[in-house]
Amino acid sequence: MKYIAEIESSVAGIPCVIGVTEYQQGDSRADGDHDYYGYSQWHICDHRGRTAPWLESKLTNEEQIRIEFEITRHFN
Repeated sequence: MKYIAEIESSVAGIPCVIGVTEYQQGDSRADGDHDYYGYSQWHICDHRGRTAPWLESKLTNEEQIRIEFEITRHFN
């Protein structure tokens, strides 16, 4: 799969790579939710870049928020 960014991270203390396929920064002047808040689509991958559904199943809400922050920080 082709990623626009590969960001080193971790899930449940296990090192991984976040493969970002789409990213749009939010715009406070926008009318719609996606444009206002922005959005990203990403996959959790193992250290070789292969998607890792077994690792994604360990993802907590707090880790998802942290990963989305890491993605935003990467693009800003």
